[in-house]
Amino acid sequence: MNRIWVPRPGGSRPRTRPVHVLADRAYSSREIREYLRRRQIRHTIPEKRDQARHRLRRGSSGGRPPVLDRENYKLRHKVENRIGLLKQARGIATRYDKLAVRYEATAQLALIRQAL
Repeated sequence: MNRIWVPRPGGSRPRTRPVHVLADRAYSSREIREYLRRRQIRHTIPEKRDQARHRLRRGSSGGRPPVLDRENYKLRHKVENRIGLLKQARGIATRYDKLAVRYEATAQLALIRQAL
């Protein structure tokens, strides 16, 4: 967590803010996109098909389609696949270990087991 903390002027609590958000189609609502733009957080979220059809039906008043960086979105897919493989380990999927240190050790052991 210390790696992503942004120091705040005035000595108050440091805040955390992502540099970039990768999400799937479930998070493609206008409200979420506007929230991320307001907070100046870059995002890669594909547009739902029904939203695209609705926007196209409105014509020029429908606005521009949201930009989707496909190469960046492919990275998200790789991460999702790796998490899926990790969840094959029962301890990781059910989160039996309550301490973060033990949970991280369980995840590392699962990765080592998969590599072998």
